Amino acid sequence: MKIEQIYTGCLAQGAYYIESNGEAAIIDPLREVEPYIQRAKDDNAKIKYIFETHFHADFVSGHVTLAKETGASIVYGPLANPSFEAIIAEDNQEFKLGDLTIKVLHTPGHTMESTTYLLKDASGKDHAIFSGDTLFLGDVGRPDLAQKAADMTQEDLAGLLYDSLRTKIMTLADDVTVYPAHGAGSACGKNMMKETVDTLGNQKKMNYALRANMTKQEFVEEVTEGLLPPPKYFPLNVKMNKEGYEDIGDVLERGNTALSPDEFEIAANGTGALVLDVRHQDEFVKGHIPRSIFIGLNGDFAPWVGALIADVKQPILLVAPEGKEKEAVIRLSRVGFDGTLGYLKGGFNAWKNEGKDYDTITAVTAHEVSEDINAGNIPVFDVRKASEYLSEHVVDAHNTPLDFLNQHLAEFPKDKTFLVHCAGGYRSVIAASILKSRGIHNIIDISEGFAAIKESGINVTNYVCPTTL
Repeated sequence: MKIEQIYTGCLAQGAYYIESNGEAAIIDPLREVEPYIQRAKDDNAKIKYIFETHFHADFVSGHVTLAKETGASIVYGPLANPSFEAIIAEDNQEFKLGDLTIKVLHTPGHTMESTTYLLKDASGKDHAIFSGDTLFLGDVGRPDLAQKAADMTQEDLAGLLYDSLRTKIMTLADDVTVYPAHGAGSACGKNMMKETVDTLGNQKKMNYALRANMTKQEFVEEVTEGLLPPPKYFPLNVKMNKEGYEDIGDVLERGNTALSPDEFEIAANGTGALVLDVRHQDEFVKGHIPRSIFIGLNGDFAPWVGALIADVKQPILLVAPEGKEKEAVIRLSRVGFDGTLGYLKGGFNAWKNEGKDYDTITAVTAHEVSEDINAGNIPVFDVRKASEYLSEHVVDAHNTPLDFLNQHLAEFPKDKTFLVHCAGGYRSVIAASILKSRGIHNIIDISEGFAAIKESGINVTNYVCPTTL
C-alpha cells in the first residue's frame, strides 16, 4: 500500500495518490494531471478511480481531464449532480483498489454532497480518512458556501456538519490517520493547523469543533462565528468543477503565446485584457506598464488572483520573469482563470527598451517616514486583514484590508499623499497597483511592512476591547 500526499503550498491544497497491487486512485487532483499519470507509470499501475470529496470552490480540480486521459472513473458521494459521466456512490458503498477498500462516508455540512473516504487496509482495518473539507486539522469546513445551492442557511448546514462529524468520523478509532483537503492559509476554514497530516485521536483532543461535550448549538455558533465573505471566484470554480472545463493543454497553448511589445500593446488595447504583472514586488515598484496590476508569483498568487479579479473569464496578458510564463498560466488555470492570451516576450525590460511609457511606485523605508507618521502629518492605510490590524497597528492608521479594497476606495485621499503598508511588502504593492489603476497616484509604499515599522520607532497600538459598566 502506498499513500502519497501531493501538497501545493500556494493553494494550501492536498491531493492524494493511493496505490495497491497495480491499481491507483487519485483524490481531489489539481488541474494539471501529468504528475499523477507519471506517478502511476512509475509504479507500473493503472489509475482506476478519481475520488472527489465535493465540488471544490477554491480551485478547479483535474478530474475531468484525468478521466479523459486515463479512462478512470470519477466518483462522487451522494447528492452530487455533475454534468459529466461519474459514479454517484451511495453512503457506505465500497470500492476495491488492489488489496485495499475505500468506503464512502456521506458527510454533508460543508456542502450537501461532501463525502469522506475511509481507507481500509488489506486486513479490513480502518487505516485513514480523506476528509476533504469536512474535517481539517484544527478546524472544520465553513458551512456558508453552499447556502444558495442547498436553499439552506449556514446554521442549517452547520447543524448537518455537527451530525456528520459525530456519527461518521468521531466514531472511528483514534489511530486512524486524517488526510484533509486543505491546510493553513486556505479560505475554506478559519483556524487550521500548519501540519497537513494527523491522527484522528489527536484531532479529538486539539480541534475545538470535536469537543466531546460540545452541544450542537455551541458547534453552530462557534463554526459560524467570524466568517468573512468568500472570494467572488468560489461559485465560478464550483460551476466549472460541476459542469466541466476547457482542456488544460489548450489553455497552456494559448497562454504561452509570446508577444512582442508592439503586439502586446495592440492586444491590451484591442481585447480589454487585464495586464497582470507577476514579477517580484521590488521590480514592479521600480517600473511597470501603466495601469497593470501586480500579483507576484512569489506570494499566495492564485488565491489573490481569485479574490481580486472578479470574473474568471477575464482576458489576461502576462508580464512575467523570463522562464516563469508557463508556471503563471498553470497557476492561473488552477483557480479557473483560463483566459490568458499571451505574455510579453522579453519581459518588462523589452517594453522599456522599446521606449514605451512606464510607471513607478514611490517607496520608502519606515525609518524615513517615522517622524511624519508620529507627528500625524501623513495618513497611513494598513491593508492587512482585520485580525492582524486589531492585534497591533500604527496609531490612527486606517484599516482597508486588501481582500475588500474596492469597498474602501472612497476612503483614500485624492489630493493628498498617503502611505500604505502590509506585513512584509507584498500585499501593499498589490494594493498600490490597484489604486493606481483606478487613477489614485498619490501613494507611497512602506516597503518592508509592519515588522520594520515596529523597529523604526513609529507609534503602534493594539485594539483593547471596551469594558461594559
